[in-house]
This record gives sequence, C-alpha cells and structure tokens, in this order.
Amino acid sequence: MNNLDNEMAKAQVLIEALPYIQKFNRKIIVVKYGGSAMVDEELKKKVIEDVVLLKLVGFKPIIVHGGGKEISRWVDKVGMETNFVGGLRVTDAPTMEVAEMVLNKVNKSLVNLISQLGVKSVGISGKDGGMLKVDKKLSQGQDIGFVGEIKEVDPKVIYTLLENDFLPVICPIGIDDSFNTYNINADDAACAIARAVNAEKLAFLTDIEGVYRDKDDPDTLISELVLDEAEELINGGCIGGGMLPKLTNCIDAIRQGVSRVHIMDGRIPHCLLLEIFTNKGIGTAILNKGAERFYVADK
Repeated sequence: MNNLDNEMAKAQVLIEALPYIQKFNRKIIVVKYGGSAMVDEELKKKVIEDVVLLKLVGFKPIIVHGGGKEISRWVDKVGMETNFVGGLRVTDAPTMEVAEMVLNKVNKSLVNLISQLGVKSVGISGKDGGMLKVDKKLSQGQDIGFVGEIKEVDPKVIYTLLENDFLPVICPIGIDDSFNTYNINADDAACAIARAVNAEKLAFLTDIEGVYRDKDDPDTLISELVLDEAEELINGGCIGGGMLPKLTNCIDAIRQGVSRVHIMDGRIPHCLLLEIFTNKGIGTAILNKGAERFYVADK
C-alpha cells in the first residue's frame, strides 16, 4: 500500500465515523471504567485518549470508575483482611477509610491524564453536592458494613460541570441520610448516573468481549440485543457469573431512559472508538425495542 492509499484509508475511517458523530453530537455518554484497563498503564492511556477524543468531537462524556483491585492491594498492604460476601467486599470503618483514599487517588490520576491531553476535567465523588444518596446494602441477607445501595441521584453538580465544558470523573462513594460514607459498586453507580442525566449511551469496559448466547462458547458473541432478547437470555439461564448483574443493570438503565448500552472488552486498545464509531463495532450493544440498529448484518 503506497502513501496515498494509506491516507485514503484514514479518510475512509473518518467518513465511516461521520454519521455517528452527527447522531451523538452534544449527547451525554457515560463510560464505566474498570477491569484490566485500569491497571495496565498502556491500556489506561488509550482509554483516556478515546474519552478525550469523544469530548473533542462533540460528545459530553462522563467517566465513572471503580478501583476494586487497587483497594484490595492497599488493604493487603496495610495488613488488613479482604473478605467478600456474595461478590461484595465486606467494608468495615477502617476498610471504608482505605477505600475512599484509594478511589480518590485513582480519581485524581485519571484527571491528570485527561488534563495532559488538553481537556479540562474535574474529579468528584458521589459525596460532592450530595450527588449519590444511599441506603445500606445487604448481601445474601448479611450486613456487610459500609456498602451502599443508591436510592437517589442529584445530577446538579454533573450538569454544572458539563455546561462549563469540564469532563466529570466520578468515583462511586455516597452518603446515607446520616451523612455516613459508603462504598458503591461502580456498575451500579454508572447505571444510576446514566439514568439521572438521561444519557444517550452507557459504555461498560469489562474483561470479556461482550454478551455470549452461550456463556461457555466465545464464538457466540452477540453484536446487538434488544431489551426483550436480553431478558430472554437471563430468564433462560444463558447468562452467568459477573455478567448477570451487569446485564440486569443494563436492562434497568434502558427501561429508565438510557438509549443504548454497550458492553465491550476494555483489554482491546481503543475499544471505545471501535465500538462507537465503526459499522461493525466490537462488543455488545443493548437497545430498546424499536430503536435504530446500527451494525451491519454480517457481524
């Protein structure tokens, strides 16, 4: 391929992205950032580049991040034990203190990366502006400490940041009615925030390719699912492991107004751009019944 062919190929990529840029210009997209893409520095850089590009072409991105692996590392580092019940971390007061410190550290590191790319960013937690109000969450009927279930989202501070051209980076910490601090599952936080701001898209970066029709067969990856199909997969026992609560969250988000939810493999460099701006995408898009399908039929 000669130099002109190379340049023409680049132009074709931009033309393919054009209808998506037009459709989602000035629309809010929530990116739930977690998994391996948070601990691999090269992947982290590429995710942030993707989000910054979304911002610069006219999207209004919001990052909601986790930090479970980093919290576990620091809990071990200070000589405390890590215990889980039903997949949720038992969070006593000392563990909550460590979790909040770690999540704020992660938060500001992401803000710094975004700033290096020339975009204004502000890192906040769900405590800021009383954004995330929670009740205590039980796991399998057990009290697991300061783990919160979101009951209310006040998006005023998010809208203020977006209106002033900042890219919000949110860590999943909330408060109860007595102003106690609680850790929140980042998937839950991303879904609740996406609903509260009427996001056009909610994108999950995970450590798997997407949703499989057969959870034991990676060749059964599904490109697009309408709401009814997603519910059938869950009811039919086709979804297992960590994907079950994630897909349930996705369904709930769409029922409450989010237009499209994308589940994609964050281990693939520039996965956000590939999923959002190309005809074939790379993960699974979940959409409401009757919504426009974007991807080509042979995917």
